[in-house]
Amino acid sequence: MTAFIASLIFVVLAEMGDKTQLLAMAFATRYSAHKVLIAVFLATLVNHALAVVFGHFLTVIIPMDIISFIAALSFIIFGLWTIRGDKLEGEDKKKSRFGPVLTVGIAFFLAEMGDKTQLATVSL
Repeated sequence: MTAFIASLIFVVLAEMGDKTQLLAMAFATRYSAHKVLIAVFLATLVNHALAVVFGHFLTVIIPMDIISFIAALSFIIFGLWTIRGDKLEGEDKKKSRFGPVLTVGIAFFLAEMGDKTQLATVSL
């Protein structure tokens, strides 16, 4: 239970000011809040479930000290990438042909792939 609490606190703190949090706020200006919440919840659930399965699979195949080294290295690389920042491009004016839940869910899922919180989930 202690590992669960530590993991939960770590992931919650890592999400503060994250690109996916900003993405959710941006979608909330375009779609209703409850649809954005549902999409974010479902995308996060699927994303972290895959990360847990993948993390468990890795620990069966690769020794833990190598996984720890790779996790530390990936956090350093993503930290440097975060410091560098991303370029913002113009807003896309086209309407989505999917509903708001699917649009937000797919965007959020893809934004979470390789994110620091997903890496934390895999490594913990």
